[in-house]
Amino acid sequence: MAQPKITENTSKLASYDAYFEMVQRRKKLPRNLQETLTDAFANIPVSSFPQVPGGKVIEIDAETSIGDAVKILSESNILSVPVKNPAAQNSLDWRERYLGVLDYSAIVLWVLEGAETAAAAISASSAAAAGVGAGTVGALGALALGATGPAAVAGLTVAAVGAAVAGGMAADRGAGKDAPTAADTLGEDFYKVILQEEPFKSTKVSSIIKSYRWAPFVPVAMDSSMLSVLLLLSKYRLRNVPVIERGSPYLKNFITQSAVVRGLVGCKGRDWFDCISSHPISELGLPYMSADEVISVRDDELILEAFKKMRDNNIGGLPVVEGPKKKIVGNVSIRDIRFLLLKPELFSNFRQLTVEGFMTTVASATHDATKAATPITCKLGSTLCTVIDTLASKLVHRIYVTAEDGDEVVGVITLRDVISCFIYEPPNFFDNYFGFSAQEMLGN
Repeated sequence: MAQPKITENTSKLASYDAYFEMVQRRKKLPRNLQETLTDAFANIPVSSFPQVPGGKVIEIDAETSIGDAVKILSESNILSVPVKNPAAQNSLDWRERYLGVLDYSAIVLWVLEGAETAAAAISASSAAAAGVGAGTVGALGALALGATGPAAVAGLTVAAVGAAVAGGMAADRGAGKDAPTAADTLGEDFYKVILQEEPFKSTKVSSIIKSYRWAPFVPVAMDSSMLSVLLLLSKYRLRNVPVIERGSPYLKNFITQSAVVRGLVGCKGRDWFDCISSHPISELGLPYMSADEVISVRDDELILEAFKKMRDNNIGGLPVVEGPKKKIVGNVSIRDIRFLLLKPELFSNFRQLTVEGFMTTVASATHDATKAATPITCKLGSTLCTVIDTLASKLVHRIYVTAEDGDEVVGVITLRDVISCFIYEPPNFFDNYFGFSAQEMLGN
């Protein structure tokens, strides 16, 4: 019975190897310089890395509701958070104390997949969304999204949420004809729903962690090397790395891809950094992703399609393009999904909302015109230093590379790519570092 899990883990580890092998093939940094940098990072302790803002890592309990988790992430302006096991709060073993890392991606995936079921359930009823009786509402809640207990008004709203978020898949097949009506009448109720009503009120973070382990809990020790952190954040595709002290289960730090790239900005003036970063990205082999590998979304597509593409491809953002030459006109990311979750005015017309309309509405709701204006781009002739500065100052996870003679997207440079640019993995590094458990942890 365990064979599928083993196969899945092996596949993930193989994909990590494939990415890094591709990077090594396309990377043009001299090998001796890579070896020098790798050796240097291997001798820098994790304890030297700056602490998180405020000096205290934000954590949440596994019994926290999904609604409250969204609120914590949003108010703290973070995309991920370590999850504690309430049954092991006194344990001195981090394996027992922490269940994983929760991020927006996991929550969105849960909402979208659960909502698909809800749309099918509501379409099976002959009642209009506004006229569903309490008994039917309760059944919809339990069947579609696992709502428990009385669900009179709450169940109706959940059905509307489900039908609206479902992506119109059922509606496109001739089912779910009430979905547009449900979405249009939802309006201001959504903010109340996600924080107070079912299933967000009763569904706990623990259920998301168990079902959508996109972010495994793979910690390093304070006296570990920064090379281990950089490899976890690049080759092994982790967005963050928890830091613990040997013999203690408590988190001392939480190092993200963004924090590392911001740290690189502070390396200006050092010979090794200036030597590398002064080169145009094309001379370094960037972008590693070719033009035909870039996943984009047209400005006239539904915003739902953009989020579905992110979900299906396990990526955090997409360039928004227009016309046959795919001129870039904007960007949507996982970070933007919180506007759908927490901005009722965006959700009121979700079923008909295009990507262009979404960007414009977000700009209006946040009073930030840049949300719908110039996307963050660079040219093949831009220096790596410029790219790093932009990623750090704009607090973004990717920058789109456009053709020298126009605005056609020819590549993407992510935080992961920038980190990968400076290092390689010595033979058997993680086998020696983590031992046999490395494959199990990184494959989860």
